[in-house]
Amino acid sequence: MHFINCCGCFQEESRSISENVTWGQRKRMADGKVSLPYKQFLGYEKGEDGLPQIVPAEAKIVRLIFRLYMEGKTFSSIAKHLERHNIPSPAGKKTWQTAVVQSILTNEKYKGHALLQKTFCADFLTKKMVKNEGQVQQYYVENSHPAIIEPDEFDAVQLEIERRKNLGRPTSSTSIFASRLICGDCGGRFGKKVWGSYKGDKTYRKEVWQCNDKYKRLGNPGKGCQTPHITEEVIKERFLAAFNQLMHNRDGLIEDCRLAQNVLCDTTAIDTELAELFREIEVVTELSRKAIYENARSAVDQKEWTERNNAYLERHRKASEQVDALEAIKRERLGKGKIIEGFIKDIESRPFAIAEFDEKLWLAVIDQVTINQDGAMTFRFKNGLEVTA
Repeated sequence: MHFINCCGCFQEESRSISENVTWGQRKRMADGKVSLPYKQFLGYEKGEDGLPQIVPAEAKIVRLIFRLYMEGKTFSSIAKHLERHNIPSPAGKKTWQTAVVQSILTNEKYKGHALLQKTFCADFLTKKMVKNEGQVQQYYVENSHPAIIEPDEFDAVQLEIERRKNLGRPTSSTSIFASRLICGDCGGRFGKKVWGSYKGDKTYRKEVWQCNDKYKRLGNPGKGCQTPHITEEVIKERFLAAFNQLMHNRDGLIEDCRLAQNVLCDTTAIDTELAELFREIEVVTELSRKAIYENARSAVDQKEWTERNNAYLERHRKASEQVDALEAIKRERLGKGKIIEGFIKDIESRPFAIAEFDEKLWLAVIDQVTINQDGAMTFRFKNGLEVTA
């Protein structure tokens, strides 16, 4: 009996300590003070003021990871690249996990912002940490510490991650052209092929891009896609022509982009509708809570009560589904707004005519390129405009 009492005292003491520690942590979060798991957090160390400060050598690796992704590499190919170059992981290991690369590319702390309390302690005895899905308050602090990645670059990477995800299949690309070249015949994607030939004792090697489904005979024996193969030199040459054509009236182009941004990316009506749905969810939740309380405290007709409560639950379900759908549309519109804003910044910083192919410009402004049967290429830019070259 004495032992049980001691256990009870121990538990209460543990609870009290845990609550005090948690309160202190949440107070620091509310004040915007950021703390990182520095031992396994690449790029930062704890500064003299207690806030994160940049470790230059590690920050160089972080910037490399972001650059490689925007050059077309996948999470896994970046991990292999880092291993080949003997770059240790954040944990100091020789091998890199794909999930670690993905985590670095999606962690907002690298742009100098911090989303605090992503996880929380669910059990003060076991110290079990669980993902915070709304159980406790989160805090988002902007400019909380020095950025390793510029916010615009970080946001561009998030949009590229979303773009690749929406392709419907993984891209094992190592090229900036992968996943952006579309077949005008079947709508499939172009892939890089290596052609080899022999002449005497010499081997000739040529890299081309052609439709991945070019020689498939599905439902159409003897006929594949009629789009031609193309070389990277041709892609670059046509891109320069298309971009320079677009820049003939740069001021008018920027004005059109701003107009499109205001019209296509406006979320005012969505925000109003969301506010109404949140009120509906709040009302229905309160009605259901009162019904449960009433059922627990007094004798009510169970059939009638069940029908009424099920109606509340159905209203809640429908409203929640509408919220999810509207929030998805809102994210899409906000993402499109960021894409157009990035497009505007890029063309503002460029001369009216460019003479050399620039990989960063390609990644910044091109959405996709359709290769037609006659070899013409239609470039769709990220602001929605199309130019055929």
